[in-house]
Amino acid sequence: MITRFLAPLFKLLGKDVYCADGLITVHNHDFLQDPAFQAAYARGLKADGQDYRFHWRVHVALWAARVASRLPGDFVECGVNRGFVSSALMHDLDWNALDKTFYLLDTFAGPDPSLLSPEERASGYEARVGGSAARAFYNQDVGRVQENFGPWKNVRIIQGIIPDTLSEVQAKAICFMHIDLNCSVPEVKALDTLWNRITPGGMILLDDYAYVGFRHSKSAMDALTANLGVTVLSLPTGQGLIVRPPA
Repeated sequence: MITRFLAPLFKLLGKDVYCADGLITVHNHDFLQDPAFQAAYARGLKADGQDYRFHWRVHVALWAARVASRLPGDFVECGVNRGFVSSALMHDLDWNALDKTFYLLDTFAGPDPSLLSPEERASGYEARVGGSAARAFYNQDVGRVQENFGPWKNVRIIQGIIPDTLSEVQAKAICFMHIDLNCSVPEVKALDTLWNRITPGGMILLDDYAYVGFRHSKSAMDALTANLGVTVLSLPTGQGLIVRPPA
């Protein structure tokens, strides 16, 4: 009886199914066979050294970066780790041919527990970001990051705690911003501080906005964006997307 009811589902799953990074779908995902995507993703893997199967997240980031690259302004990434996403973007955009600067901000030692909100502390998040698994995930060697980005010009690697390092972002205009700090306080501070420099039409991509386990980041970002008069597009990848509206 159970098999009879599940048979249509099994038949459906016999089709080309995408299943990775918390996302299962039968919707079209032929971008995986796109040579440009494959090359960009491979460059990201070269930077990170491990494949977390972030295909669809990178697909979204590539789309946003391509759109933003046609606008005035520089690129900013808050939360670089080993440079997976930013390396993929720079390879895809042929970065050395663009007249833009990429600002890469990170502690390069994982999230700073002192910046956790009271809600994050109460939820046990401090143990998650400070455990052995987290230490293995987060880059501890800024020299490795500097070596990875060595082939590209106009790259500013800024090490330290956000918001303290935001003053080192000298861009007068920002057309693309990627926020992936896994910690709500610096994420909100980064966007709030740099918001007035975002070019109309500029892209702000929030890596963990709707991702499981990051409810506090979503709530904090929702409060900020409501104050800024914009809304976040929640994506099934777990990301959030903001397009800066005209003034």
